[in-house]
Amino acid sequence: MSETFTSVPQEGAGLRDRERLSFDLDTDICVVGAGLAGLSIALEAARLGASVAVLEGRQVGWNASGNQLGTVMPGFALPLTDLIERIGFEDARELWMLSKEGAEFVRANATEENMPGIGPSDGVLEVSNIDAGDRLISRLQMLNEDFDTEVEGWQAERVRDVLKTDRYFHGVYYPKAFQVDGRKYVHGLAALARRAGARIFEDTPVVSIDHSGIRKRIVTPSARLRASHIVLAGNVHLGAPLKRLSETLLPVWRYAGITAPLGERLHEVIAFKGSVMDSDGIDHFRIVEGDRLLWESPETTWAASPERFAGAVRRRIRTIFPELGNVEITQMFGGATGQTVHGMPQIGQLRKGLWVVSGFGRQGMNTSAMAGQMIARSILWGDERWKLFSPFELVWAGGATGRVAGQLVGMWGRASSAATGSLARYRERARARDRDREARLAQANRAAGTGPRRPPPGVEPRPTSRLTPAAHDAEQAMEPVSHDAGVSR
Repeated sequence: MSETFTSVPQEGAGLRDRERLSFDLDTDICVVGAGLAGLSIALEAARLGASVAVLEGRQVGWNASGNQLGTVMPGFALPLTDLIERIGFEDARELWMLSKEGAEFVRANATEENMPGIGPSDGVLEVSNIDAGDRLISRLQMLNEDFDTEVEGWQAERVRDVLKTDRYFHGVYYPKAFQVDGRKYVHGLAALARRAGARIFEDTPVVSIDHSGIRKRIVTPSARLRASHIVLAGNVHLGAPLKRLSETLLPVWRYAGITAPLGERLHEVIAFKGSVMDSDGIDHFRIVEGDRLLWESPETTWAASPERFAGAVRRRIRTIFPELGNVEITQMFGGATGQTVHGMPQIGQLRKGLWVVSGFGRQGMNTSAMAGQMIARSILWGDERWKLFSPFELVWAGGATGRVAGQLVGMWGRASSAATGSLARYRERARARDRDREARLAQANRAAGTGPRRPPPGVEPRPTSRLTPAAHDAEQAMEPVSHDAGVSR
């Protein structure tokens, strides 16, 4: 079994090491939530000299932050063209640059010196379920020329050279994107924050918050805390005191599985060493521990046991890579993410001294890192780039009705993707048949141009054809062709 994705406590996460807040405390910044965003804020603020306390109702990285694939690349869940349409080209470009800074924040932290065994590796490939060559060219030009991002366009043949499946067509390769061990990163981040001076209190839920006045007050079951700034980084699990904020997020549980060792056949079918994700956001996978496949696919808008979805992951792998057969899933894990209605993270100041960083579902590790770095600098340096996120205000996610709608939309999206992909593959096969037919016709025409064919001995010659030249050529094309001799038989 992999230690990378098990629930075995990592450094700083064991029960003996966890510290609860049991005494009153004054601090500059209080962060609610010890996931990726909250710990990034704590680390950056502590590095800049602030006193920081992190309050976590359970333990570090217990939910989605500790159960993700560790892919780090620029961008947001909202497609770039939609982002430009929403806020304009210049602001979209600045947000994109911020997302790149977030990725570099992760890279700088995720070194073997800082986090032993973190195992960074380069390269992320985004593959298309449909044949979208024209759109690919346009996107590559925009990313390269306008957004200063190194990308390569891969034709379907190159994609299928490293991924033995006909399910994928073109691809966009990000050579500077990378992946790390996600669980080790979140616990390594906590360790770095502690070393920088931040205090992390686990098993310490927030009972109430009074955000009036210069010094805000936070009540926990065993103590009170006062801070000049409070940052809410608890995703969908902020709890009763902040229920209205939690209701702006649609909770989506995403599940992933790890296969048993598959040996050399895995590398024969999947020769790409980095992370692979499809353009519809359905599948996300990579090879781990040499010959195991880590695969993320099913999602729901309600909580369920991850083991329940082992069959779904196994079937999905068999559908995409039939050569792997019916693989064994040895481990399942999952967590809830908070997705916003507008598809962008919620980052900013709700009122003076009260900040929010949430809504990172489908956003990737770069955005939580970017938010942490930016909010810490906003508080301590007056950096106002967080205002770029002002157009993406808090929007109610619809409650129970929103969950049902979200599940239906997700099911429709997956079904639509499957239908579109099937149509694309049908068209590809039809084009291949057309090319084969044209090749046979051309070969028949060349054979017909070499002179009259001599009938075998004892066979009467055919009467001269009275067809038009075009019809005559078509008739010739229907006859079998010898590929070695180049003459119809």
